[in-house]
Amino acid sequence: MRDTPLSNCERRFLLKAIEEKKRLDGRQTYDYRNIKISLGTDYGCCIVELGRTRVLCQVSCELVPPKDSRPTEGIMFFNLELSPMASPAFEPNRQSELLVMLNRQLERCLRNSKCIDTESLCVVSGEKVWQIRVDVHVLNHDGNLMDAASIAAISALSHFRRPDVAIQGRDITVFSPEERDPIPLSIYHMPICVSFAFFLQGSYLLVDPCEREERVKDGLLVIAMNKHREICSIQSSGGIMLLKDQVLRCSKIASVKVSEITELINKALENDRKIRKEGGKFGFAESMPKERITTLKRDEAPVEMTGVKETANEIVNRTETPTEAVSSPVLVAMGTAQVGEGIVNSWGLDEDEEDEPQTEDTKTDEVLVISDSEEEEVVILNEEAQ
Repeated sequence: MRDTPLSNCERRFLLKAIEEKKRLDGRQTYDYRNIKISLGTDYGCCIVELGRTRVLCQVSCELVPPKDSRPTEGIMFFNLELSPMASPAFEPNRQSELLVMLNRQLERCLRNSKCIDTESLCVVSGEKVWQIRVDVHVLNHDGNLMDAASIAAISALSHFRRPDVAIQGRDITVFSPEERDPIPLSIYHMPICVSFAFFLQGSYLLVDPCEREERVKDGLLVIAMNKHREICSIQSSGGIMLLKDQVLRCSKIASVKVSEITELINKALENDRKIRKEGGKFGFAESMPKERITTLKRDEAPVEMTGVKETANEIVNRTETPTEAVSSPVLVAMGTAQVGEGIVNSWGLDEDEEDEPQTEDTKTDEVLVISDSEEEEVVILNEEAQ
């Protein structure tokens, strides 16, 4: 990764703000950024916005032969992509340490936790099973990619529908959505990752760190949990030693956050089903705000503005109005102006320096006359006519 390092001043500023329990976006210590879940027109497509972090997830399926060790279970495949479009620090066609770590955490969170019934994906034992492919693309990186990726992946899997199949002897018929309604996946629970960043050797803790906070962190703790308070996976990175009380406190905070996020996912899925059933418009285009200029859009900063008007009025009232103008602009010529008493500007000229008059006897004109012949040159010196 071509990551630009922070300056010492910026690093000290961030750490000092964390010590004073202040964050750049005005959040409290345990607050999440705004989460927005947008489901696409096709089944299994989802965009999650976690603050300014944007992640796109697409789920697809195909019939493949099963693994020899598990002939009656389907296959789950996860692929996470970090493109330069998300951040200049990401290099194309190169696997970084961050990419490998995020991909492994996503697999542990969703596949190893057995949140999906893989046996229901079997079509013919030992011959054909469904392979579910989960592609996660990071559109914009502003910190906490793991949480955004896990929310997008489980939302897309819950929204996905696989085609219905029929078996006659050894023939397998796959029906299109127009012929038969597609079938949803069997999901037991929804594991969601919650990230905790530690600073100053574990003295301070923040939930949902942004990109600049991640640069100054000393360690990171990622807990994957479902709404039943079952820990699906836990991973600590950064080389700091965490106490048992710190891990227990993080697990309690994660249980609250996971319950809120799970409820938000269920509301988004229920709203999508309701709109599709009523025949209304749905998809990404309908979820985006219209008639709004977004090129120069700025987020409103939470600044304390109480008592500003009264303070401004006091300052204005304390000022004294001048009795007379100190100076007034004087128009000297077209296109110019001078502030003062209208005196001619003598900037750059010495007062004692005077122009010496030139005598008429010394003034002569030198005229060069060239004739048609290149060999003749006549120089005529004419005195100036008096």
